[in-house]
Amino acid sequence: MALKKNLALALAFGLVAGAVQAQDLRIGLQDDADVLDPDQARTFVGRIVFSSLCDKLVDITPDLEIIPQLATGWEFSEDGLTLTMALRDGVVFHDGTPFNAEAAVYNLNRSRNLPESRRASEVSSISNVEAVDDTTIRITLSAPDATLLAQLSDRAGMMISPAAAEAAGLDFGLNPVCSGPYSFVERIQQDRIVLTRFADYWNADAYAFDTVTFLPIPDTTVRLANLRAGDLDMLERLAATDLASASSDAALQTTQATSLGYQAITINVGNGERADNPLGQDARVRQALSLSIDRSVIAQVVFEGAVAPGNQPWPPTSPWYNADFPIQERDVEAARALLAEAGYPDGVDISVQVANNPVQQQVMQVVQAMASEAGIRISLEAKEFATLLSDQSAGAYTASQVGWSGRVDPDGNIHQFVTTDGGINDAGYSNAEVDGFLNGARVSNDVADRRAAYNGASAILMQDLPIVYLYHPVWIWAMEAGIEGFVPYPDGMIRLAGVTMAE
Repeated sequence: MALKKNLALALAFGLVAGAVQAQDLRIGLQDDADVLDPDQARTFVGRIVFSSLCDKLVDITPDLEIIPQLATGWEFSEDGLTLTMALRDGVVFHDGTPFNAEAAVYNLNRSRNLPESRRASEVSSISNVEAVDDTTIRITLSAPDATLLAQLSDRAGMMISPAAAEAAGLDFGLNPVCSGPYSFVERIQQDRIVLTRFADYWNADAYAFDTVTFLPIPDTTVRLANLRAGDLDMLERLAATDLASASSDAALQTTQATSLGYQAITINVGNGERADNPLGQDARVRQALSLSIDRSVIAQVVFEGAVAPGNQPWPPTSPWYNADFPIQERDVEAARALLAEAGYPDGVDISVQVANNPVQQQVMQVVQAMASEAGIRISLEAKEFATLLSDQSAGAYTASQVGWSGRVDPDGNIHQFVTTDGGINDAGYSNAEVDGFLNGARVSNDVADRRAAYNGASAILMQDLPIVYLYHPVWIWAMEAGIEGFVPYPDGMIRLAGVTMAE
């Protein structure tokens, strides 16, 4: 099979007007990013920053097609065990060192082998990476992996400077050096992340702004007020309740895309001592919690219907959704019966941590009210988002309202969260049958076989409920009326190629 003829597409993708006067762009984020190291990072907003900072081997289109970025073409061997990738020539990292095959080998091995890597489970099928020549790498797999290209379109495929990474060690995220259109300038926690235009970027003419500043503003009302006051040029995750107001404002424009991901409650079932409680140790208590929740009420009360109720890692519109497990109707009496059966006729007290932004807090306040009617008394712990994730990783939590922005391949929404030793398995969940189903789904390119594997895993997970899914978001962006060229993507990222702003 010949290398895919993707180079022409890549060049066409980059041919946008570059003759517009450069400006500064200020983007309001719902949260602060965590560590700016692609191998250690896990926040959604961190991925937004990386979209301007770190190029990947491949990217996606708005229609979820895999397209070139640093890799210009690729081919799998007939047995699916070898992936050969042709790399873009003449690319340099922000420190001036070359991006080449050796650098790509270093990056993939770092994702595989760095003890702190959260990407290891995403690239676990890779058994060896070698440089064929300066612009070609050969990736050998231990088994066919239908998910690999999708993984390389995200953080596992982001390329960082080997020289900078070796010099900085685990402190690389304090001063990240990548090869994207913008390079790192400074970061002040909870205040701002500043990037500057990289003049030697391979597609520099596609980027119009001198600097891009990311400003974490958790309060959605304050974030919109800053946009209206001219202190921001763009914001991500406009509250659904503000959509009508922002859309009718002649000084602003809005756009949206349906998310690939979900919002849920992750429950600590085996991640340290905090799992030792009724919710963590008895699936019947978790089932009672799920039964106590009316997901349609959340969608209407908090989001005015602008989200889709959900109970699986993918939305009901997805081809991977299992119709054999429809969203359950709320059943308070059944929830109470399950608690009694589990030995808690007087109910249970649980603690749920939630991000310190008003939307997620309102979601959990609605859940709190509904659960209380079934005898599940929830106390809420509001935390800054990066702290919330850190506590999840450490097992310093009982339950956590947290979401996932979603991935192109269904594997990205489930495998690393529920397989034994998965990279983001903060629940500490382990079930050999689930592992077998989800690992099997990775090695087949047959859609029917993969669907059967996901359905098998779902049948178990619907009973064990280490994750209680709530809804599937819609990404909503708001920006100044003068911004042109912005394209909404279902992954929620902000890609600035071709984006300009009138003075």
